[in-house]
Parts: sequence; C-alpha cells; structure tokens
Amino acid sequence: MIRAVIFDMDGVLFDTESFYFKRRKKFLSEKGISIDHLEARDFVGGRLDQIWGRILGDLSSDYDTKDLERQYILYKEEHRAPYEQLIFPDTKQVIEKLKQSGIRLALASNSEYGDIFFALDSVGLKNSFDPVLSGSDFTESKPNPAIYNKACDLLGFDKKEIVVVEDSLKGIAAGKAAGLRVFAIRDHLFDLDQSQADFLVDGLSQVQKHIAEENEGG
Repeated sequence: MIRAVIFDMDGVLFDTESFYFKRRKKFLSEKGISIDHLEARDFVGGRLDQIWGRILGDLSSDYDTKDLERQYILYKEEHRAPYEQLIFPDTKQVIEKLKQSGIRLALASNSEYGDIFFALDSVGLKNSFDPVLSGSDFTESKPNPAIYNKACDLLGFDKKEIVVVEDSLKGIAAGKAAGLRVFAIRDHLFDLDQSQADFLVDGLSQVQKHIAEENEGG
C-alpha cells in the first residue's frame, strides 16, 4: 500500500532544467565566467555549490563563490522562471487525483525555499504538499539521502509505504540511498543516467496509475 509520495520539483512537476541552465549561463557570463566546457546535464538535480570546482577550474582562487551564490539568488529573483508556462501538462490533474485518493504528498527539492514557494504559488499548488523541504536545510545535497530521510520522518509512514518521483541521477541516487522505491520521469533532453530507478515512466500520469493499481491490488 502506497500512502505517500515525495516529489522532486524541477524536471518532475516543472520542465525547468533548460531555462535554469540558460539563466545560470547568462549570470556567470556577466561575471566573466564561461561554462562552455560543461553540459546542461552537469547541473541537473544539483546545486551550484556542488560544481564550482568544475566551473572555475584553476581560477577557483580568483572568485568568492559564496558571494557569487548570494548574487545569484538576487539575480534569480529578478529573472524568475515562468513556472505557469513550464508546468508539465498533467501535473495539476495528477496532484488532485492523488490527494482525492488520500495519498499524502511531500516535496523535497534542492532548490531554495524562495524558488519552491514562488513556483508552487504561481500555479496554485502552494498548499498541496506537506512537508516541503529544501536542500538549503541540509549540509549535503542530493545524492545524500538526508532530505528524503527527513521527509519520511515527517510523513510518519513506513518507508515501504512511500515512493519518490525524481528525474536526475543525483535525485534517484538519494531516494535509493534512503531505502525508497523511485519513479524516474524519462529524460529526453540531457541523456541522464536513470538506470538506478525502480520504475521509468513517461510522465506523472503513469505514476498515478501505478499507485492506483498497486493500492487496488491490496
């Protein structure tokens, strides 16, 4: 019996990864930093602080990365993602169906709380998830399982009764390391390694269908 679902946000509820990459690239370019040696998939599912070494290379000592991160938070506030345009077509319908069937919904994203709540509020989903957790609360981000372990503690169910919906290698690894079953939304853009996932699906509707069938089967 599945009693709860923990969702990642970007690449799961919203098709945001391409927008994020372009925004990040523009910000860094304005600071004189090139990421032409990296690919978009290098950033998927992670936080900026996880990849500074690869971004800056031998120039790492020339930059205050903590200051750059603070500047980027402000930059994001001035260049918000159009979440209402980037939400996947079936997101709202699936969320509503799961809620109606009594499934608890949680959110565990590496994004900052400001981005999470702005995104959810933009599409009328602000009150759909409890708990809502941000990677900013944790010393180590995904693939560390801490965020998923905390979500499970707050949900209060056995881990056998909780599933995760992810897309990135880091996120899938975090869910598996937490001892959870993981659905991965099939990637068609970044050639992501999703091989660790228990289930590979084309969208959230397939996740909802699987949960309904499993629960009906007892």
